[in-house]
Amino acid sequence: MGMTMTQKILAAHAGLESVNAGQLIRAKLDIVLGNDITTPVAINEFKKNGFDSVFDKDKIAIVLDHFVPNKDIKAAEQSKQCREFACAHCVSHFYDVGKMGIEHALLPEQGVVTAGDCIIGADSHTCTYGALGAFSTGVGSTDMAAGMATGTAWFKVPSAIQFKLTGKLASNCSGKDVILTIIGMIGVDGALYKSMEFVGEGVASLSMDDRLCICNMAIEAGAKNGIFPVDEITMQYMEGRCERTPVVYSADADAEYEAVYEIDLSKIVPTVACPHLPENTHPAAELSDIKIDQVVIGSCTNGRMEDMEAAYKVLNGNSVAPGVRCIIIPATMAIYRECIERGYLTAFIDAGAVVSTPTCGPCLGGYMGILAAGERCIATTNRNFVGRMGHVDSEVYLASPATAAASALTGYITAPKED
Repeated sequence: MGMTMTQKILAAHAGLESVNAGQLIRAKLDIVLGNDITTPVAINEFKKNGFDSVFDKDKIAIVLDHFVPNKDIKAAEQSKQCREFACAHCVSHFYDVGKMGIEHALLPEQGVVTAGDCIIGADSHTCTYGALGAFSTGVGSTDMAAGMATGTAWFKVPSAIQFKLTGKLASNCSGKDVILTIIGMIGVDGALYKSMEFVGEGVASLSMDDRLCICNMAIEAGAKNGIFPVDEITMQYMEGRCERTPVVYSADADAEYEAVYEIDLSKIVPTVACPHLPENTHPAAELSDIKIDQVVIGSCTNGRMEDMEAAYKVLNGNSVAPGVRCIIIPATMAIYRECIERGYLTAFIDAGAVVSTPTCGPCLGGYMGILAAGERCIATTNRNFVGRMGHVDSEVYLASPATAAASALTGYITAPKED
């Protein structure tokens, strides 16, 4: 029996000719990632287990992004611990204030991850890098500690679900609408510990930002990872950017999939996930009676340049509705700067929005947009669990940047218009 794309990457990194779903393997790692919340825990485990050196200073990435610039004393202490560890071990990929960005937008942008890699990160949305044709998955801080010390990790090889994409998205839809639609179809445990593998002629119509968004939310369907084939769009994105030479893997023709879904992109509509699960999806057009208090456009899911552009197209020359707080967070310093150069920040401010330095901030109820009891937020983030963005009696609605921006103008959930 042939192997899926994910299985081929894992076999190569385990030094095996082939692997099967369910097999336990020990694989070599190309990147081990942590952030300002998870890295301190990993550092403590690293020291507790007697490790005194990292396996490769160039294959560790520590990104301070959740509570940075530091929001309080605890955040400052956590960041200090990360800084001291990175300095002591000469960690090459250390990103702090002034250089930092939201980790899952920053690492692809900076070329730290590439096609064919095997990557673990102490953050559940590490699955983002499958957009580049890599195997990447989230782990606990203990696994991060072991990975930093040994350069290896244990995996149970996942089985796979294939998503055959056809057609092309309407102009008012994006990758966020695709993944919300899929999660609405299969549920938050529909791909539990499986690889979500996206194929088909529709892939060519999706930008790299679309693919990064889709893979980012694979975990919201319970998946071990999400992955796209490496095509011309992927190679163009990586050209002159990546530190390592890309290695391209393709699924075998006789690879086995537990299920196959066909998704016609042309039938996707602007979609919103209502509280309190990402699977609770509805067309945005059916939710126009839901009043909102806050809009957040950003996060590791939707803080990239195309997301900023989508928000600009809607907000430019218009005004945020009275009583609505609109918070826009470019995901990296490079994106922030490009927004300045394009005039987006001026347009956002003129529309009545505020623009933050790159941070995860409100996505996890950290800061820069905490909700009070009874408040509703439409956000381009990835989770809408009870209390995710603040008070347990608040509500979070997940949507694309275009839908979020359109809603900011009306004060109610609003489907964006087609170009």
